[in-house]
Amino acid sequence: MERLPAFRDFYPEPTPHADVWSADARQHIFAAWRETARRYGFREYDGPPLESLELFTRKSGDEIVGQLYNFTDKGNRAVALRPEMTPTLARMVAAHERNYKKPMKWFAIPQLFRYERAQKGRLREHFQFNADIIGETDPAADAEIIALLIDSLRALKLTSSDFVIRLSSRRAWQQFFSSRCADAGRAYDFYQAIDKLEREDESASRAKLGSLGIKLEDVRAFISASEPTAELGAVLKNLVARGLGDFVRIDYNIIRGLAYYTGVVFEAHDQRGEFRAIAGGGRYDGLVKLMSDGKVDLPALGFGMGDVVLLELLKARGLLPRSDAGLDVFVLIEDESLRPDSLKLIEDLRIAGCAADYSFIPLKSDKQFKRAVELNAAFTCRLERSTEGSLTAKLKNLKDRSERTLPPAEAVAFLASLSASRVPVPH
Repeated sequence: MERLPAFRDFYPEPTPHADVWSADARQHIFAAWRETARRYGFREYDGPPLESLELFTRKSGDEIVGQLYNFTDKGNRAVALRPEMTPTLARMVAAHERNYKKPMKWFAIPQLFRYERAQKGRLREHFQFNADIIGETDPAADAEIIALLIDSLRALKLTSSDFVIRLSSRRAWQQFFSSRCADAGRAYDFYQAIDKLEREDESASRAKLGSLGIKLEDVRAFISASEPTAELGAVLKNLVARGLGDFVRIDYNIIRGLAYYTGVVFEAHDQRGEFRAIAGGGRYDGLVKLMSDGKVDLPALGFGMGDVVLLELLKARGLLPRSDAGLDVFVLIEDESLRPDSLKLIEDLRIAGCAADYSFIPLKSDKQFKRAVELNAAFTCRLERSTEGSLTAKLKNLKDRSERTLPPAEAVAFLASLSASRVPVPH
């Protein structure tokens, strides 16, 4: 049996070969996302991976159905695997926003699914860091969400030489469009054309814009000027005050093709231009109202950052930590009469925070030691009983081969202190 195309298996390190995905690398990214969100005061939420199909068509229109894993369930309901998290968030907020103080700062790390052509940086499933602020209109909230994005990338050792946040304004683009096209119903077509400007052939872009009565030259002049709006100016000032000015720049090439964005929009790109956008987001002040049939009207903004491009970028920059650090200690059981005491020692080590392992069955000493080396244990530990009946723990450092003898409780405390100080080392 083989896995489905454009889906991934995640293996523990060391992985069988370079082309498979590392579960340890994924966990490294998740830990950085969660820790950065915690430091910013964000709370984690989650929702079901299967939702009503209407939840997604209401936000994105019927055309999104072709990109979904959707079906009719056994209850005759039209459902779909979630392709994004924002509609679920809007549904949840609309249902219970009265129970939470505003602004609400929430994040999630969902697995998302889209049935589309696989290509570099885009598969049919991915995990994504979603962070949103609900209930605040001030540009300070936009700056906060962008700062979170920057610091979540910095937490992975990426610097301003690795990535940049390109800032733009949907309001500025809306004013540009309204001044040149009288048909407000064509706004989405316009946004799509601008969103693909850097990726599409010039003649195709010219034709699409021409059908709207807009000249490509006018668009390019507007982008070239990139005059910051008042809200963009406020966001920039806020970020500069934090010392994050080197990570951002105004760039009106960014528009975000989705129809629901209403204000500041942004994308994170690698500085060398080798990968797809690392992350993207913006303000969407009307979505909660749309998803609640007008019952709840709350401003909101946020971003999504997928793991596929990010893992590729970290790998290319040599920033994925070695995940072969292995065990803190392998407990050798050379005297089977000491197995019960050794099991108690193993339990104490694990409760103290150590990664500890042992042989389930009786094995010769050399085979147990070989297993400790295979698991890349930092120490071995074996119990000995004196003639008076007291137990001692013999520790051996497998790196420098130094040894020490301690009472079992002190051995646990010693190994726990070393375990707490161990830090993954980048490749």
